[in-house]
Amino acid sequence: MTDATIQTLDTPDGPFTVLEDGEGRVLASGWTDSAERILARLADRHRPDRVLDGTVASADAVDAFYSGEVEHAAQVPVRQFGTELFTEGWRQLRRIPVGSTLTYTGFAAAMGRPDAVRAAASVCARNAPALFVPCHRVLRSDGTLGGFAWGLDVKRSLLERESVGTTALV
Repeated sequence: MTDATIQTLDTPDGPFTVLEDGEGRVLASGWTDSAERILARLADRHRPDRVLDGTVASADAVDAFYSGEVEHAAQVPVRQFGTELFTEGWRQLRRIPVGSTLTYTGFAAAMGRPDAVRAAASVCARNAPALFVPCHRVLRSDGTLGGFAWGLDVKRSLLERESVGTTALV
């Protein structure tokens, strides 16, 4: 990999930092102003050689999300690195409609691996481009929020912005 651009945006949920490759694909993002924390979401072999401060192409989608146009974030191009199972999981996360949630059990079934609930949780935990790949829409089997790399307050806020309660549909 070559150069990547990083930008921190102000949001109602706090600073949101986005790392994009040279083609404008989000590699990693999250609610922090720490470039190191964003880079840590990527395995060493997938980190850019050089990170430049600048303007990311996805900034408009982040602004739109926080202005109530939440569907734009899922249309932002991303680049993720993982096994076939992880790649399918991330694809399925992007298919969860705005305003809906899945339980980890339902998410495992959507991935075509209904018995792989722990793997489904790992797919969410290793999701580097947060917001753009909406792992926040996956809840525990009892409908509670469960974990989120950026904190449960942010997860709750995202779901509220998407007009979702904290009870899973599946």
